[in-house]
Amino acid sequence: MLTALTGVFGDRADAVTVAGRTASYEELLGAAGAVAADLAQVPGGAFAVTATASLETVAAVVGGLIAGVPCVPLPPDAGPSERDHILRDSGARLLEVDFARRAPAVTSASAAASGSAFGSACGSASASASVEDPALILYTSGTTGAPKGVVLSAAAITADLDALATAWQWSAEDTLVHGLPLFHVHGLVLGVLGALRTGSRLVHTGRPTPEAYAAAAEAGGSLYFGVPTVWSRIAAAPQEAAALSRARLLVSGSAALPAPVFRDLERLTGHRPVERYGMTETLITVSGRAGGEVHPGAVGTPLAGIRTRIAAEPGAEIGELQLTGPTLFSGYLGRPEATAAAYTEDGWFRTGDIASVGEDGVHRIVGRASTDMIKSGGYRIGAGEIENALLDHPRVREAAVVGVPDADLGQRIVAFVVADGVTGAELTEFVAAHLSVHKRPREVRFIAAIPRNAMGKPQKRLLLEGKAG
Repeated sequence: MLTALTGVFGDRADAVTVAGRTASYEELLGAAGAVAADLAQVPGGAFAVTATASLETVAAVVGGLIAGVPCVPLPPDAGPSERDHILRDSGARLLEVDFARRAPAVTSASAAASGSAFGSACGSASASASVEDPALILYTSGTTGAPKGVVLSAAAITADLDALATAWQWSAEDTLVHGLPLFHVHGLVLGVLGALRTGSRLVHTGRPTPEAYAAAAEAGGSLYFGVPTVWSRIAAAPQEAAALSRARLLVSGSAALPAPVFRDLERLTGHRPVERYGMTETLITVSGRAGGEVHPGAVGTPLAGIRTRIAAEPGAEIGELQLTGPTLFSGYLGRPEATAAAYTEDGWFRTGDIASVGEDGVHRIVGRASTDMIKSGGYRIGAGEIENALLDHPRVREAAVVGVPDADLGQRIVAFVVADGVTGAELTEFVAAHLSVHKRPREVRFIAAIPRNAMGKPQKRLLLEGKAG
């Protein structure tokens, strides 16, 4: 899996930089080898690491791959109950990592000679390791109940990274820049393992600020990852955004990128950002292509090996997105019933996301079935379309749309909006002028901020529970 650590790309002194600290492949391999040695002394089960933005986290994950022991990344800001649940549910032992500690016998030369199942990550990798064995266990936030452990194999991760490398023309010539959390697919799998797979340099900025992204561009950053919150802040900083004109590709994910932010980035950077779609359980399955046609609100076409279908009611243009392919998870840890329920009878994964597919095969994600599919007056309406329309209003900074029970309509459309100098009636008319009249909000509620999770996704259940600002 970790091709860069086999010596194929040589040993770069600046191979990996995280929050201002830099390591070569040789140094990373040495620190990871020490982690693998520690894991070998206490065999069995998974191990956990507090996934701060640090070289220690990178070494821990790589060390787990070397040893063939699955890693459970813990959110560094997790509260005691969440942390205890993850450790108890996974049975993982918490590991402290010292990056300065090395395993001198582990070198890129020995890695190149190794034929281990993990892509020759290290000469000491377990000979019995299989690419189908668990590599990572990532915990989902979930919409109900406690978080579930999503088991990802090395095979699934490798298939995904190779497909993305093709879609984004991602190579060892790139310098990847991002500042995303290292306990999610986006920041860890794509943003760390992706760089170690393709051989691109990695610059993790510690925090994804406009200033940090601009500074990385000055230093040769070519491929940038961000979530909508990151891109929105960059678009609001014209000088820093202009620095990204030096980049080759901007990628947005984890939530829908508002159309106004897309257009601002294009104007300021000269780049039309590529959006992609995925879940913890599936990794990235649909994406725009480097050099291809890219449009606001579109997440592109399926990656190599991925098949998709829309489970829609007769006559409906939107429905649940279902998919199959080599990037899917191995199951929910210790939850066979939940794993079985995640699939249709004929073996397609139920994403729970509502989507449409155009004649050109381009996918658009409308939202979650649980909160973003609104059935009002006999119509099936996607909340995302209304949110984008609201965000096109110059006075609106944030918007989230939900359906609430209504005796007459079944559900009525309610918009939660962060805005100044505009009335609810004006926004209702604005939407009606841009979309079908039946898609206009029946109610507009002004709030101070849309509650979001660590990846910038709106927490609509908090809005419905009255816990918004």
